[in-house]
Formats: sequence, C-alpha cells, structure tokens
Amino acid sequence: MIVSSRILPALLLAAGMAVVPILAPPPAYAADEASADGVAETYAALLERDYVYPDTGKRYAAAIRAGIAAGRYKSLSGPALGEAIDADVNAVAPDGHLRIRVPEAARTPAATTPGAAAPVRRSPKVPVEQAGWIAPGIAFVRFNVFPMDATVTAQAAKFMTDHADAKAIIFDIRTHNGGGLDQMDVIFPWLFAEPTRLVTMATRASVDARGGSPIAGLASMRPAKGDAGMVTREHWATPNADTRLHDVKVYVLTSGASASAAEHFALAMKHTRRGTLVGSATAGANHFGTGEDLGGGYAAFIPVGRTYDPVTGKDWEGEGVLPDIAVPPADALLRVLTDLGVAPADAKTLSDAHMPSWPMERRRPRK
Repeated sequence: MIVSSRILPALLLAAGMAVVPILAPPPAYAADEASADGVAETYAALLERDYVYPDTGKRYAAAIRAGIAAGRYKSLSGPALGEAIDADVNAVAPDGHLRIRVPEAARTPAATTPGAAAPVRRSPKVPVEQAGWIAPGIAFVRFNVFPMDATVTAQAAKFMTDHADAKAIIFDIRTHNGGGLDQMDVIFPWLFAEPTRLVTMATRASVDARGGSPIAGLASMRPAKGDAGMVTREHWATPNADTRLHDVKVYVLTSGASASAAEHFALAMKHTRRGTLVGSATAGANHFGTGEDLGGGYAAFIPVGRTYDPVTGKDWEGEGVLPDIAVPPADALLRVLTDLGVAPADAKTLSDAHMPSWPMERRRPRK
C-alpha cells in the first residue's frame, strides 16, 4: 500500500508502499463529509476518479451511491458503517486492499463470552525482528513491514553488511503486511550479480499526470512501455561492489498474511529465480495506491496501480504469490533449516524460538 500525506497515522503501517503527497485537491462532495452518507460519497468519488481500472472504479462508485440512495448507510456509524460500505464494494469486485478504516474512538473490543479466554493482547508490531545468525553460516531476519523510515532502512542495510559471509539467508515475511521499496532497495543490490529486472508496476495515467504516483522519481524504477491509459515503470536491482552474497542461497518464508509489498518482494525473488519461496500462498493484495481521509475520522486505501510479472504480465490479485515449496506456514522455517542440513531436533527448537507472534492467516475482503 502507498499512503498519502492526508492519511490517518494508523494507516502508515498498513499494507502499503510509501508516503507521498497528492497534489490535486480532492473532489467536491455533495454531502457533509462527517456524515455517514458524506463518508460514503467521498469514497465513491475517490474510487471513480483514481481506481486503477477506471470501469471498475465507476462500478464501485455506482454501488456506493445506490447504497446512499437506498438509505443503507444513513443510520450507521463506527465499524458498522465501514462493513456496510465494504460489503457493497466487494460485491462488485473483490480487491485485497479495499477496506474502510474506522475512527480509533469508534473501535470497541470484541465481547468476551463468560468463561472464554481473554482476547490476545500483543505488543506493537515492529518492522524488524530476530535479525542475526540462526545457525552457523545461516542468517535470519523477519520483516513485518517495509515502512518509509530511514532507521529501518539502515537496519536492513546493516543486516546485509553484517551477514555478507552467510552461506544462506532466510527472509521471514510470514507476518509482513506491506510497505514500500526503501528496504528492498538496500537488500537487492547484495543478491544480484548483474542488473536485473524484478517486477513491472503500472500506475493509472491520470493519477501519474497530476503527481500522484507513489513510485515516480525512485532511482530503482525505470520507464517502460505498457498499456494505454497507464504509466509503466520497472523495478530493477543494481548490484553493489561487494560480490560475497551474489551466490548465497536465499529462502523467503511466506503465509496468507504476507501482503502487498511483501508480495512484491516474494514475486521479485520468484520471478528472477533468485530465492526459494517456502510456506503458503500470499494474501493476494496486489494493487498499490494511496491512503485517503474520508472525513469523520474514516480512512480508506485507493488502489491506483498494479504490480506484475514482466514476463507473463500476470499479477497476484486474489490468488497470491504461490510458494515453490508448499508447507504450512508454521513449518516453513523448520523445512528450510532441515534442507540446509540442521539436525531435525535442533531445527525444531530454532523454528519454535523464531515463530512469529502475529497471525499468519489470509485476510479476505469482506463481502
């Protein structure tokens, strides 16, 4: 996901790409933006204006406006409003990124059934976890998000430098919900021996023309020919001067929770055959875009482009990026370690010690 400067802070760590300003003013809306119908109309106008596929964007807008006309949203608030609009939108065409975020104050903890266990409370998700040597010659790191954060980019760069003598590197993205290109662009130069095209990204031309492309101006992006109505760029890896990791074995652990930018990373490794994906199919949330304020504390992500395999032209929306070695996500690290020659008992101990604390299930759009 890519989120704009108008988005609520809660979206900054959601599945995404980067934080970019949207230069054009928002559309004029017919209703009070803080009302339920105003929130819905704001969303409809943004989808109609910017959604990656114009015809689908118009259909989304029509469905939402039909809901407004029928009075389906007028009396709703909080999660109930978001769920009602989400259901109407995804009934038109499911999209892994289309979900309204409700105001923080409107969120209420799930009711606990008498005698049932209390809800699991986790510490805040941090971008990088358990980076280091997991076994002799084997480096491990878990990324939970690729944020637009120079500190995290420096962490990623340091991990690669500190483990430049590894015989294998394991990237765990089983709980990675998205982000941008910054961390990828300090990882990939270590892994490729020659300039390599990773993936192709196409942005709706009208969005790009007004300065709203989240990937315009990035050094790792190169212009390319593409479909009419789209501005197409390719993401490239350019090797650095250190050759020690050019032939290192690379494994990427995936799950149904691996979304958006995590799937970009996974496809880049799979398409180039530079890494082996181990686990389950990823979330199937392909489209990149911007976060938008809908008024009244509500926010949404507006997909403005898609990322795809430059050879086949296929993206992963709905299906996900399929693993090379399919195993339950909880067993992915165990499988990789044993394949690398770690004794089964030791591999099990290490796998348990490096098990993610966040869910690894696939989130499907609400219908």
